[in-house]
Amino acid sequence: MADLEHQSLVPKETAIQALNTIIQLHFEKTLEKKKAVDLQKKEMWKSFHLFFLFLALVFAAQVQSPRLQCRHCWVPIGLLSLAHLIFYVSVAQTLRCINGFKYQRRCHKLTLGLATERLKQLKMRNAVAGGEDDFEIHYQEPPESYFGKFKRNWALYFGFLIFVYGFMVSASVVLLCF
Repeated sequence: MADLEHQSLVPKETAIQALNTIIQLHFEKTLEKKKAVDLQKKEMWKSFHLFFLFLALVFAAQVQSPRLQCRHCWVPIGLLSLAHLIFYVSVAQTLRCINGFKYQRRCHKLTLGLATERLKQLKMRNAVAGGEDDFEIHYQEPPESYFGKFKRNWALYFGFLIFVYGFMVSASVVLLCF
């Protein structure tokens, strides 16, 4: 009888240790992904600031230049187009990284939640019923609807950038031609 109690105790303790390890690992990974997202966001905002500083310099050069006329309109528009294209590629790459980190973070959070729930269930029971297979935790992924959040972010950023591009081109034409 004592051997039977000892045998059921060992798998329970092993399962608790395994679940605690899983919880610790996914908690650390969640924090790591959060820091990576924050770093990427800081880089993106720094890029935005530099880009708008560049746009302000182009705009100021157009306002102060007595030599630029309507027939020279293609020069600042070409420069603005090239700058916007380069910036769009930069923002797209940064958003791709941010969205990847956010997706991975969500996966770790889901797995962490499942492992925490299983650990709670295990601690509430006195004996392990059903064997160790009940406590296997697979990497969790969010539902397909989760990707809609990323599409909204892309649309927001690129809508804003297209608006800025249109404004800068029209401002250049108005400054130089009228």
